[in-house]
Amino acid sequence: MFEQRNHLIWDILTDEMLDAVLIFGLPNIRYLCGFTGTDGVLLIKPNEAVFLTDSRYFDQAKNQVKADRVICYNNKLKAIADELTVCCGRQIGFDAAVVSVALFEELSEALGDSFHLCGLSRKLLPLRGVKSLDELAALKAAAKLNCQAFERVVPLIRAGVTEREIALELEYTLKRLGGEANAFDFIVASGVRGALPHGVASDKRLFDGELVTIDFGTRIDGYHSDETVTVAIGEVDRKLRQIFDIVLEAHDSALETIQPGMAICDLDAVARDFIVSKGFGEYFGHGLGHGVGLEVHEYPAVSSRSDQNLVEGMVITIEPGIYVPELGGVRIEDTVVVTEDGFEALTSIPKQFRQLSL
Repeated sequence: MFEQRNHLIWDILTDEMLDAVLIFGLPNIRYLCGFTGTDGVLLIKPNEAVFLTDSRYFDQAKNQVKADRVICYNNKLKAIADELTVCCGRQIGFDAAVVSVALFEELSEALGDSFHLCGLSRKLLPLRGVKSLDELAALKAAAKLNCQAFERVVPLIRAGVTEREIALELEYTLKRLGGEANAFDFIVASGVRGALPHGVASDKRLFDGELVTIDFGTRIDGYHSDETVTVAIGEVDRKLRQIFDIVLEAHDSALETIQPGMAICDLDAVARDFIVSKGFGEYFGHGLGHGVGLEVHEYPAVSSRSDQNLVEGMVITIEPGIYVPELGGVRIEDTVVVTEDGFEALTSIPKQFRQLSL
C-alpha cells in the first residue's frame, strides 16, 4: 500500500525534474509511510524513502514506519542536510502548503546555495484525494459513531439545556463508543446564534421555538467524520421552517446530481442557485463542502471557485446553509463518497425536519 502511494511522489519527481522531495506535513507523512507521531520528516528519493525523527519517536517509527531507513536525529535541519548531500542532484521539492516562512528560511540556510528548494503545494494537493478501501472503511466507522452517539444524546436536546452541555455529552458519548478524538470544536448554535456558521457551543440555553444546528464529528484510525443536523425545539416560526425546507431541498438536489467527472463548481451551483432562486443567496456565504479524510477539511474544496472535477473515490461533504442575522440559521450536512454511478452516503442521521419535545 505505502509503496503504491510513494509511486505518486515518484511521478512528481519525474514530472518536475526533482532529485528528492521533503514531506513535513503530518497527514501526508502518515499517508505515505504510516507514522502517527507528531514530529518527523519524510525524504523521498527516486530509489529510496528515508524517515527522520527524534529520540521520542525513534522506537515507534522503527516499528511503524514503512521506509527503507529510519534515522534518529538530534538536529532536524542538520540531519536533512546530511541526507541530501548524498543525493545525485540539487533540485529538492517540499510541501510548501505546510512549511512556514521561518522553517523555509532555516532550511535554506542549512542547505546552502548548492540546493534549490521547489514548492509543490499544487502538485501535492490531490495526493490523498481518492480514498482506498481501507480508508473508506475507517471513514464509514467514524460516520457510524456519529449516528449512534447522536441518537443517544437526542433526549438531552430540549429547552433549558445549554449548548455546551449538548456538545460535552456528544463528546463523551463518541469517546465511550470508541472515537479517538473530536474532529473539531463542536458547533451547537441555537436561536439567533444559528446565524453563526461556526457558532462553537456556548453557555446559551435552548428555548422553545428555536432551531438548533449541531455540527460534530470524531476520528477512527486517523480518519474523520463530519455531519450537521438542524432540529427544532417545539413549534418554530414559519420563516425558520421555510429556511429549513429550502436548505434541505438544496442539500438533496446537490446529492442527486453527483457524478464522477462533474465539475465541482457545477455541483456547488446546484445548491447555490436554488437558494438564490428562493431569495436567500446573500445568506449562503461559504462553499458547498470539502474533502474529508486524515484531515477533517482537505482536498477537494467544493466551492464555486474550484477548477477540479469529481473523481470516483473522492470523499466530500454536502453542507448548504442559510444564516439570517437576528433570526437564526440552518445547515444540513452529509459526508459521501463519489461512486461510479453517483454517490454513497457515509453519514446516516436522518435529515428531514425533526421537532423535539420541550
